[in-house]
Amino acid sequence: MAGYFRTALLLAAMTALFVGVGYAIGGEQGMVIAFGLACAMNLFAWWNSDRVVLGMHNAQPIGPQDAPRLYEMTAALAGRAGLPMPALYVIHEDQPNAFATGRSPEKGAVAVNTGLLDMMSEREVAGVIAHELAHIKNRDTLIMTVTATLAGAIGMLAQFGFLFGGRSSDGRSNPFGPIGTILLIVLAPIAAMIVQMAVSRSREYEADRIGAEITGDPRGLASALLRLEGYKQGRVNEAAEANPASAHLFIINPLSGLRMDGLFSTHPATQNRVAALEALAARIGPPSDGGPRIPAAPPRVAGARPGPWSPGGRRNPWG
Repeated sequence: MAGYFRTALLLAAMTALFVGVGYAIGGEQGMVIAFGLACAMNLFAWWNSDRVVLGMHNAQPIGPQDAPRLYEMTAALAGRAGLPMPALYVIHEDQPNAFATGRSPEKGAVAVNTGLLDMMSEREVAGVIAHELAHIKNRDTLIMTVTATLAGAIGMLAQFGFLFGGRSSDGRSNPFGPIGTILLIVLAPIAAMIVQMAVSRSREYEADRIGAEITGDPRGLASALLRLEGYKQGRVNEAAEANPASAHLFIINPLSGLRMDGLFSTHPATQNRVAALEALAARIGPPSDGGPRIPAAPPRVAGARPGPWSPGGRRNPWG
């Protein structure tokens, strides 16, 4: 119930932002149009936001024949979490990262960047996948994906407002005046980001904890977070930069920080997340022998440099 309450609260906040920007653009008539648009967007986001976000990042579905080792690991982790097997997607990005989406555990999906598979060890990939499964288990994916869709729409609506100069349909200036209109149009996307931050930061800590409990190996996830943060430097995620409203979906903030991403970060500091995982590791002890089964690595091919996920000696399953 708490997840549904948070979702309803987010939808109400985003609707209010839509209406406010609509009023700034077109007065009362603009407010009515924006309200209708917001209602339609809410329904659309509820049912289709996962497909929209996967499309934003050019995610391609993969099956057991494409990446058997990754598929078996994910299935084992999902079983330990009490979840159905999620759909798996790959994103052709050098920056190592991953996110989960889907409006329910039955519709869950996990998308991983090829950079993650190239650079991470099996233990670290297991930690990342378990973190994303924790988001699905907690139904965070519905909340975060709906927020990403609506925040992006609010940003587009605000940009659209500049074309109209904040005047109502009868030609009269709206009550905000030109300065107030510009401020509202500029601040609306920032307000949408703040709503994202309010949800995302606390949910990341919770997903770290539950993900570590799924694998029984908090230090594996802690190692992954540190390497993800380090390897992110100098590797621009083009799709994320083009769609910054989806940044909070990823396990590590994918944005380069060239704008104001540090000030409005949707993720807690990686050092704080690692410290929390280290404290959890001290409480629960070393990993048990009952961890997820990972298939044995294929034989190395002379002259090849396969990564840990490579069937038949290829660099990775999509090389």
